[in-house]
Amino acid sequence: MKKGFSTIMSAQFFSSLADQALLVGAIELLKTNGSPAWQIPALGPMFALFYVLLAPFVGAFADAVPKGKVMFYANLIKIIGCLMMLFGAHPLLAYAIVGLGAAAYSPAKYGILTELLPPSQLVKANGWIEGLTIASIILGILLGGQLVGPHLAPALLSFDMPFIDTGVDTPPEAAIASMVLLYLIAAGFNLYIPRTQTALQPLAHSPLALVRDFAACNSRLWQDKLGQISLATTTLFWGASGNFRIIVFAWAAAALSYNTTQASNLAGVVAVGTAVGAVAASVYMRLDRATRVIPLGILMGGLIIGLNMITNLWAAVPFLILLGVIGGFLVVPMNALLQHRGHNLMGAGRSIAVQNFNEQACILALGALYTGMTRLGLSAFSAIAIFGGLVAVTMWIVRRWHQSNCVNHRDEVERLLTLARSDEVH
Repeated sequence: MKKGFSTIMSAQFFSSLADQALLVGAIELLKTNGSPAWQIPALGPMFALFYVLLAPFVGAFADAVPKGKVMFYANLIKIIGCLMMLFGAHPLLAYAIVGLGAAAYSPAKYGILTELLPPSQLVKANGWIEGLTIASIILGILLGGQLVGPHLAPALLSFDMPFIDTGVDTPPEAAIASMVLLYLIAAGFNLYIPRTQTALQPLAHSPLALVRDFAACNSRLWQDKLGQISLATTTLFWGASGNFRIIVFAWAAAALSYNTTQASNLAGVVAVGTAVGAVAASVYMRLDRATRVIPLGILMGGLIIGLNMITNLWAAVPFLILLGVIGGFLVVPMNALLQHRGHNLMGAGRSIAVQNFNEQACILALGALYTGMTRLGLSAFSAIAIFGGLVAVTMWIVRRWHQSNCVNHRDEVERLLTLARSDEVH
């Protein structure tokens, strides 16, 4: 890998680590405050909100400004969200601001990969960065669970700054305060990300022009016979996994009577499996064979439904690891294929912004669905069954869609696969 890739990886690790630990802290803060139960699953949609609203602007911004600077500014926004949560803002509002920082961060993080690396290294790079991101998810969820638990929380609360009343008086507040340091470390790495030779693309002069440009990019990717399939697959995967991290907390409480700290350990187990699957895909999969993993999405939906039959820890751990492995092996090659098509069709930042818009819109929709089911009084088991069934059916539709493309648009599909194969070799 080229010089600078390790710096990108380090920045991503600490920023993602803080994101995940902050989620656990926010969940515990809502519980401590006695908030209604539906507000906990609402954290996922609130985090996704600005991904959707600002999608026409953040991609263009990432292509107009050196991406290391974009990532630096994004981490500063995340720090503001943490401070808002600490000093009295509603956790849902504050977490939305953290999501704003993440929305600005993502196009730069993934976009710089296509600028820094040749197509032949995209699957491997995605495997590494997804593997590291998943490792940060594992450690972040575990760290968040421990920071609000009975062992680390008292130590954090016993720390006092001389002559300053920080107002940090509860375990979740102490955990959230700790995230500011992690975001600062990530911002420090951002300052050392190298400037690539890719020319910057100037911003359009009006917001309306940016919206039109984004709409055109979105349409272009959905009309591409490989782009549409990879985009549909990654959209559903991230929509499901973005909410599943929160669903695990509800399931663990209902099936195993676990508290937040214990449930965070199980959420980390899913991420362990995803990391294994991501690394395996980076070794064994190629761009031109990426669509062969689509059936794994159907299996993933079935396994989510099967979670309802798990009633003890010894069965839960291997089951959740398997679920994670399948998800990791599914998303890495499809993500690389999507980046490849997006890079060929438009600028890297715009391509990732389109991807984020669709994926986060799916998180928003599935999160709203799950939040609504919770608010209506459906049990965690019923909600999980509906959620898993929706994933399985949608992935079956995507598989049939790709099969139809291979029959009705065979020449175009073969041409795009040949291009992917050629670019990967070179």
